[in-house]
This record gives sequence, C-alpha cells and structure tokens, in this order.
Amino acid sequence: QVQLVESGGGSVQSGGSLTLACTASGSISSLGNMAWFRQTPGRDRDKVAGIASGGSANVAESVKGRFTISRDNDKNTVYLQMNNMQPEDTGIYYCFAEVRRVGFTYDQEYWGRGTQVTVTS
Repeated sequence: QVQLVESGGGSVQSGGSLTLACTASGSISSLGNMAWFRQTPGRDRDKVAGIASGGSANVAESVKGRFTISRDNDKNTVYLQMNNMQPEDTGIYYCFAEVRRVGFTYDQEYWGRGTQVTVTS
C-alpha cells in the first residue's frame, strides 16, 4: 500500500509563513506529478501548485509570488512554502501524487488526508 502524510499545517497571522510537507511511503517504484490542493467550505478542491518529477512547477495565479512548490525525490517528499499568507489562504490543504507502485505498469492517484491551515487577520 501507499500512504501520503502531510505535515506543517497550523495557524498563522496575516503576512506570516508556513511550510507544508508531504511524504509518500510504501511500495513505491517512482513518483510522477505531485501537487497541493486547497479546499474551503462549499467549494471543490482547487489546485494550488503542481510539480513534475523533473522539477517543472506551476502555481495558481492567486498565490503566484507568495507560494513555492518543490520536491525531494530521494525523500519522496513534496513541499509547499507559503509566504505573506492572507486570510483567503485558509483551508484544508491536500497532497496529491501519481504513484507507480512496485510490480505495476501504470500510475495510480493518491491523496493525503489533509492538513488545516488557518490565517487570521
């Protein structure tokens, strides 16, 4: 089996910073695209940032210049550095990964359980 475990969530004041981490573990052959999504009450999960296995990254327009996504392939970990945070960044942040499990010939999609991020004004 494969698990994605997020860490680093919490509460921060407007203008503050947080770094989220998500580590994949289990019977993993390789990881493909990884991403962070954010969910707020009454809305679907919105993609915040994504990064390919080779390091090519993109972030949503709403967080451009404030959030940075990165990954450490040796540690099977993806990070989201969030700076100058604003109240609208509040939500549950979910990690996503395309995983090639050992013994499989195709990728499967996995999600973490989410971590709460709250930004107070």
